[in-house]
Amino acid sequence: MSPQSVPVSRPARKLRAGITNHAATVEAAQRLRYRVFSEEYGSDLGAVIPGIDADSFDRHCDHLVVTDEITGELVATTRVLHQHRAQDAGGFYSEGEFNLDMIKQLAGNVAELGRTCVHPDYRNGATITLLWASLAEYLVRHDVEYLMGCASISMADGGLKAWNIARYLQREFMAEDAFRVTPMRELPHLAHPTHVEKPVDVPALIKAYMRLGARVCGEPCWDPEFRCADLLVVLEVSHLASRYSRHFMGQR
Repeated sequence: MSPQSVPVSRPARKLRAGITNHAATVEAAQRLRYRVFSEEYGSDLGAVIPGIDADSFDRHCDHLVVTDEITGELVATTRVLHQHRAQDAGGFYSEGEFNLDMIKQLAGNVAELGRTCVHPDYRNGATITLLWASLAEYLVRHDVEYLMGCASISMADGGLKAWNIARYLQREFMAEDAFRVTPMRELPHLAHPTHVEKPVDVPALIKAYMRLGARVCGEPCWDPEFRCADLLVVLEVSHLASRYSRHFMGQR
């Protein structure tokens, strides 16, 4: 066997998921967010502390994290803002992008998911499954009926891809009128396309949301900080696709 064909063994990984507000762990999550959003994707986060993505919502959120127990490195994170803490936070993060009047009229607890990211070396099914399992535990523990969040699409090409993905998702996964929202800032640069290109290259994270049973709530919004198009999506926890409900949530 030639040296070029010798297989390279990878060290075993032992991942652990949890929900935390511990200051040091939250800071590690903020550093991962900066690495992914700013260094990798070029978002203009306006970081006050170099290398850290932090905002006023963080202290009101519960932070869900996945850690590699072998290395001690935090490798995935997302945060959840429950409606009971949203007032102290000045509202939901997505209220800066969408009119949420219809969402606020829903009967039942609403929570907002945001700042989801995974270390590039850990972007696989095992990591995201652990993150979703931690999220499912949170939803049950805090009696959340509706989970919403912004699903982001790159605008690197000027917006055509974003419009095509948005139109496809609206056609296939549009929510009922009771969940409808309107964007604060329409997408710039391009006129609305009249057709959807096929095949549509939907980002992996949005595909995961749709597989869980999430629905799109309306037109996309332009996010100048992250330089992307955002779609508000909502998941009715009681309608979570059955195979994922069994996998992540088990028996209540």
